[in-house]
Amino acid sequence: MEVNIHAGTSTFEIEVPYKIIETGEKGEAKPLIVYLHGYNQNIEYFEKKVTSLKKIKAYHLFIQGPYPIYDSSRRREVSKWGRAWYLYDGNQTQFIRSMEHASSFIDGILNKLKPEINSTRCCIFGYSMGGYLGGYFAFSRPETISELIVAGGRIKAESFEGQRERAKHIHILAVHGREDTSVYPQPQINSIELLQSEGFKATYTLVDSEHKLTDAYIRESKMWLLKLGYVEM
Repeated sequence: MEVNIHAGTSTFEIEVPYKIIETGEKGEAKPLIVYLHGYNQNIEYFEKKVTSLKKIKAYHLFIQGPYPIYDSSRRREVSKWGRAWYLYDGNQTQFIRSMEHASSFIDGILNKLKPEINSTRCCIFGYSMGGYLGGYFAFSRPETISELIVAGGRIKAESFEGQRERAKHIHILAVHGREDTSVYPQPQINSIELLQSEGFKATYTLVDSEHKLTDAYIRESKMWLLKLGYVEM
């Protein structure tokens, strides 16, 4: 008996929400801050966590991760489920491929918004999974980014060996919990020290926290942005 098998792939579309909040005088030139939430979070939750940062005059762009995390309790409707930014199984090639896919998605949103906002500079604020992605996005698309804040994540500088020079204009802050046992602080410190040795304007600060986005992360991030010329209302 002859058996013929045809296998292939097809594209499946899913709607992914984003939300932009303008603080300060409407239409005035101001920074754009892009917020990338952590694993199993969503934009509604993340916006509440970074409330203090919204006091900065800026366009505050919240984007939701594209991959829904099934709520096994069945207590939340699908729109309230947490989300993920990329698919990671321990394989580094898969990791980079998936982060590139997510970065292209973010790029598309930024390009769509360009004609609608009057932005002077762009900061990425990423927490945990969003921090990993934020670092990848900044180093893969450095012409887009002025500032980068990675909270409870790690900049995978080694993924850009021979290419990091292009990102030297970016001011970088890594904020990490001293007691973080989910994403240990030392690898992130090592990444920052590597960047410092190459002349990057990069720094790190440790806060008294575990792997949880506490007010301490937000305070440190806000003070750093204000020192760089961001303006509070």
